[in-house]
Amino acid sequence: MRVLDQIHAHILTRPHLPLSTLSFTLSKILCFAAYRNIRYAKTLLSQIPHPTIFSYNTVMRGFLLQSPSPEPIFMFRKLVRKKFPTSNTFTLAFVLKCCSILPAFEEGKQVHKHVIASGLGENLFVQTSLLNFYTKCEEVELGRKVFDEMTEKNVVAWSAMIGGYARVGMVNEALELFREMQKGGVEPDEVTMVSVISACAMSGALDLGKWLHMFIDKKGIKNDLEVSTALVNMYAKCGCIEKAYEVFQSMPIKDAKAWSSMVVGFAIHGLAKEALHTFAKMEKAKVEPNHVTLLGVLLACAHGGLVAEGKKYWSSMIECGMEPSMEHYGCLVDLFCRANQIDEAYEFVKTMPISPNPVIWRTLLVGCKKNNLLEKGEIVAEQLLELEPLNAENYVLISSLYASRSDWVKMSAVRRQMNERGIKVIPGCSSIEINGHVHEFVMGNWSHSEAEGIKGIISEVSERVEGVGHESLIGSVLHNVGDGEKQDALWEHSERLAIAYGLLKTKSPVVIRVVKNLRVCLDCHEVTKTISKLYDREIIVRDRIRFHKFVNGVCSCQDFW
Repeated sequence: MRVLDQIHAHILTRPHLPLSTLSFTLSKILCFAAYRNIRYAKTLLSQIPHPTIFSYNTVMRGFLLQSPSPEPIFMFRKLVRKKFPTSNTFTLAFVLKCCSILPAFEEGKQVHKHVIASGLGENLFVQTSLLNFYTKCEEVELGRKVFDEMTEKNVVAWSAMIGGYARVGMVNEALELFREMQKGGVEPDEVTMVSVISACAMSGALDLGKWLHMFIDKKGIKNDLEVSTALVNMYAKCGCIEKAYEVFQSMPIKDAKAWSSMVVGFAIHGLAKEALHTFAKMEKAKVEPNHVTLLGVLLACAHGGLVAEGKKYWSSMIECGMEPSMEHYGCLVDLFCRANQIDEAYEFVKTMPISPNPVIWRTLLVGCKKNNLLEKGEIVAEQLLELEPLNAENYVLISSLYASRSDWVKMSAVRRQMNERGIKVIPGCSSIEINGHVHEFVMGNWSHSEAEGIKGIISEVSERVEGVGHESLIGSVLHNVGDGEKQDALWEHSERLAIAYGLLKTKSPVVIRVVKNLRVCLDCHEVTKTISKLYDREIIVRDRIRFHKFVNGVCSCQDFW
């Protein structure tokens, strides 16, 4: 940069240079400066008498290589106002990329209008940029419209659309598009594979994930750091932690992201000792941990009930100068609450240097309910509703607090408040992969094409479970109805429907793997333990909190979750 500064200064001392020479020389300096000192490059741009679109594009690209900044959008607006120089395909691609990174959805839509007006709507480069923008902003319907209008689709376009579906949880759509891509003769690359593998991780589709792993080896697709890390993450989130560790061990190079995936993988499986051992190995390998790594460490301590260790790692993080994120604070609160140290958790929250988010207050509320602390629970509930007055989950938690104390009057008042505000409860949803397709079940919903068969299995299972002495924990049902109705409601929980479908469609020793969007209720947890013993089936359930591996009547969480 010092040499560039000297050249720049030398030019400025030559006031009689022809404008064309001045513009050309400053543009050349700008090309080098944009990737070293972007603010300096922006100043240079303002000093060029008649900057070309190439100079604008260079600075816009320079900003994209730095931390997220809206500067490319501001520059594009200036170009549109001035109408000179005219934007080209690179300009549009850069500004759309900026809109996808920030994200800036409304601004991106305005750019799309400009694309159409400028007649560049059919340019493959611009179309791909538009597709990437919409999918990164999680507007997959608009992204699909752009994708379908493309006369020529390259691997980048296919990967962007598949990744868009995976990002919003539309797993079957992502996998179906991958199959279409193969039929169309387009060879997937590493980016495609990471997107599809991520879709499998999200849905818990282990069989498809295994097939993709073999596909990578068979097709000779480069199994780089990103792909290997995606495989580790997929196996861990599909409940196959042993395979995740096998892939991890085979990686010749491991960056912070790879180590973090393994630490978090062990943590969500409740394998605290293994998670902390992996973290120690990471430190020994002199790989600097990132925020996700330390999140995994605190998560492991929380699931393992390791309060002293969790405090130690927290102190080390602060001493190292790493600023805790809201998620880190949430993990420590969770650690205290799981260990029934509600007072310490509450005091910690009150002394936080940043305002606690709703997740932290919800964690505290669950802790209060678990420990029958009604008064403190009501204080926490008040804070929670002040932050999120329209979130159904908050009302459900407050209702459960009162239901656990059989205070039906207050519980009814909460329910009435929900109705008055038009707040609808998010139903429990569980999924299971059968023969390469992910089947979804919603609590109390019998719209599945094989509903009659599932009902038959539910009837048989309930009879056998009750026959060995199980008594339904009807406290899990938050309605002031008769005990019989509460028992019937429990048997319509989404995870039971998914498990029943697994029993209907598979035989032992096939593992039944279920993914649920909410925390497993206490009664479902007990029932699943009993089913695993009665039917001699291994059942793995991934709920919103962690993994539960049920074998012969015992859960891997040891009833601590």
